[in-house]
Amino acid sequence: MLILANENFPGEAVNALRSGGHDVIWVRTDAPGSKDQAVLERADAEKRLLLTFDKDFGELAYRLCMPSSGGIILFRISTTSPAMVAQKVVAVLDSRTDWVGHFSVVEDTRIRMRVLPPR
Repeated sequence: MLILANENFPGEAVNALRSGGHDVIWVRTDAPGSKDQAVLERADAEKRLLLTFDKDFGELAYRLCMPSSGGIILFRISTTSPAMVAQKVVAVLDSRTDWVGHFSVVEDTRIRMRVLPPR
């Protein structure tokens, strides 16, 4: 899976995804300090699934109607340790195959998915 991990995403989770065979670009090392709009534009241009802990991406996708063809996953989970976050992220991504075209919110006990607005 092609993934763009936002700057606020834990390195352990990025490494775990890479170890699982995913193609992951991490904003923290590839383009630190990028504005949210630039991150979403890159994810869309490269058809990557955007992983973030930042709620602002929902506003960009819905209120400003910015395209995000690869999908967005907003994690709203308890972060007891980076290792636990990594474990949860890998398990969630492996649990479904329909992330593309959706804004998904992952919570501790559920996943909510909503179709992204058309371009």
